[in-house]
Amino acid sequence: MNAMYVSQLSQLNRRQSLQIASVLVGGLLTSIVWAQTAVQVPVVSAQMKSVGVGFELDGVIQPVKQSTISSQASGRIATLTVKAGDKVKAGQVLATVDDRESQTGVQRSQAQMAQAQAELSNALANFNRTKELQAKGFVSKAALDTAESQFKSATAAKDQANAGAKQSALAQGFTRVTAPYDGWVLQTHAEAGDLAVPGKPLLTLYAPLPLRAVVQVPMSRASTATAAANAGAIEVKMPSLPTADGSNSPAQWIRPVSRSSVPTADAVSQTVEWRLELPTEAAKTLLPGQQVRVRFTVANSTSTNANTNKQANRMVVPSTAVLRRGELTALYVVSGDAFALKAVRLGADQGESGVEVLAGLDENDLVALDPVKAGLKGAKPIIQNTKPAAASVVAPAAK
Repeated sequence: MNAMYVSQLSQLNRRQSLQIASVLVGGLLTSIVWAQTAVQVPVVSAQMKSVGVGFELDGVIQPVKQSTISSQASGRIATLTVKAGDKVKAGQVLATVDDRESQTGVQRSQAQMAQAQAELSNALANFNRTKELQAKGFVSKAALDTAESQFKSATAAKDQANAGAKQSALAQGFTRVTAPYDGWVLQTHAEAGDLAVPGKPLLTLYAPLPLRAVVQVPMSRASTATAAANAGAIEVKMPSLPTADGSNSPAQWIRPVSRSSVPTADAVSQTVEWRLELPTEAAKTLLPGQQVRVRFTVANSTSTNANTNKQANRMVVPSTAVLRRGELTALYVVSGDAFALKAVRLGADQGESGVEVLAGLDENDLVALDPVKAGLKGAKPIIQNTKPAAASVVAPAAK
């Protein structure tokens, strides 16, 4: 009996040992697989760079082509066929004005034209008869001159009636307000039943493209802005757009295709209005009234003018490395074999050169290029070269 009990106990111990061993092996395999599938994030070394600095101003997007539409005829508005936000085609009827008066004018001019035609026919017949009689000596030359004068007068009356008919038809057409070009209705200023008079706005229409950024440049910075414009160093910051994964795409800086300015300064604000026309393809995502940032970059030079920003060495990192969560602005910095989140204070965005870091980061710190992946559990930096001179993205290690 004791031998049987000892045998059962031995079998139980062996089964427990096998279960424990399988759990340990499974955990080891899981650790190996996890280590192999850990998220790997490329990093970049924060470096001091010489960047051309300047200043940024707020601008507003405006359509290049915008019109305030009004009626050329007087009368009550019969119909207003569009509303704010509607898309319209060139020639499309936007509103109609009560045309009963204009119809009466058309009928009157048509009657006058018929009368003038009848008088012209009678004058022509009388002139021909008088001409024949004068040739036979039955009437005097004075009678022929009178008949000819009556014929010419009737011809002029016919032409006058014809012009009046055209004018009446044109006035009839003015009761239909049409779109001068393809565009969108920005705003309506009247409703059906209101009185329309020439010069009174009915609606505002704009073409969606092209667009321009309008910025008010202070007179104190006009010379610097002009120097940046001559160097082709004016850029407009495009707003970031949502992507398929719910995040926002990085903001892009684009250069305007042309620039114009109003040749007067505002007496109160002491600013000059600059108009920067944007590339058509890039402007498709913008809307009139949207606010943008306009950057005027001063060329890398050591100017001694106190009003001109000089060349400066700034610590920069790629703008894609910056993590923004509400009021938090931070970077994922390599700490050992993992990442640590560090809050930073940013300066100006230098476009392709990167964004300036004013505080919170040391030179040669390794920063994650993808802050979303770096924030995942178990994310590992891909480190191949940590020399201070390495300012570019560190490539993955060769397998």
